[in-house]
Amino acid sequence: MAGPITLRLPAVAGSFYPADAEQCRRLAEHYVRGPEAAGSAQFRGSNIRGAIAPHAGWICSGAIAGLAIAAVASARPDADLIVVFGAVHTPLPLGSAALDSHDAWQEPGAACAVEVEFRRELASQTQFFAVNDRFHQREHAVEVLLPMVQAVWPNGRVLPVEVPPVDQAVDIGRATARAAIAAGLRPVYLASSDLTHYGSAYQFTPVGSGELGLKWALDNDRRLLDLVAAGSAERIVPEVMVRRNACGAGAIAALMAACREHGAVRASVLRHANSFQTLSAVAPQRPDNAVGYAAVVLG
Repeated sequence: MAGPITLRLPAVAGSFYPADAEQCRRLAEHYVRGPEAAGSAQFRGSNIRGAIAPHAGWICSGAIAGLAIAAVASARPDADLIVVFGAVHTPLPLGSAALDSHDAWQEPGAACAVEVEFRRELASQTQFFAVNDRFHQREHAVEVLLPMVQAVWPNGRVLPVEVPPVDQAVDIGRATARAAIAAGLRPVYLASSDLTHYGSAYQFTPVGSGELGLKWALDNDRRLLDLVAAGSAERIVPEVMVRRNACGAGAIAALMAACREHGAVRASVLRHANSFQTLSAVAPQRPDNAVGYAAVVLG
């Protein structure tokens, strides 16, 4: 007899995005179907398999994340598995990819079902994966994308995967894609990652503070984006360990490897900005600290 359904409860609703169900639904719909996502229609019928999307508070990066997700949905509206490779913010050692144990992730007003059977298959590959809820309990990287995921794939099932910045991140992505193909699923892949965290708030000011520093940070982002465009999955983690130009190096490397298993050989940067720029119209900031964001599609 099956046990009760277990839910992973929201950790950052009300801070990163609205806790009110109707406000959350309307804003998620706006990000994936509104004017800023209009360009995603160009990918209808394309070979896009996945995307990098940022995971900051929606006021900062929601429009960029929505554009990335909408582009993938335009190409793959019938996806039944949405794998979200997430950055790891939990300050604990992690040597393999962390899966969660829940049946669904609760979001304001709705729940995203987890692809439990597929997760069980991945968990059996113990050299790459382990079930560890500690790395999902307070993590925001996957959670903040799920209302937008649900808006475009209401019948899809998700697979949250926390990927640390380790050399085997590429193997984790490859193993995920091969298992999905073998299972006859129709997967898409997202890497939830922000880019350079620059400024005294992040203890990272290699060229000082102010506008010159934020310009350097955008250039630092572009170094990483150039590697993504070149398909250099194996170089992502080493690059980030030196340049600190992403918080989700493992997630990005896993995404690239997974998409490569489906024949994806190209990447396109749809939008690249930082929080100083995205907040300028709604909550202007001093040019002291900023986080980089990008919407990048792979196909």
